[in-house]
Amino acid sequence: MIITIKNDDGTISYDINNIEDEQTKANAHVTINKVGTLETVLEALNFASATHRGNLESLLKDTPEAVVESEEETVNEEASPEED
Repeated sequence: MIITIKNDDGTISYDINNIEDEQTKANAHVTINKVGTLETVLEALNFASATHRGNLESLLKDTPEAVVESEEETVNEEASPEED
């Protein structure tokens, strides 16, 4: 199994099957599985978060009474001359 690691120093590839020490090889496989699982969970969480944000935005678009004007808009409205 060839693993490619990208970091600030560049990209390095490792062949896990070439590790002679069985304990080190087993540890490498366990760590690879953990990283894969964490990457899957992270992707699922990002997807869920984006979905909930979209749902919240849709919900709030239908509630105009919840809209709050920002301070900049309020200040600009107060500073502009009134037309008679």
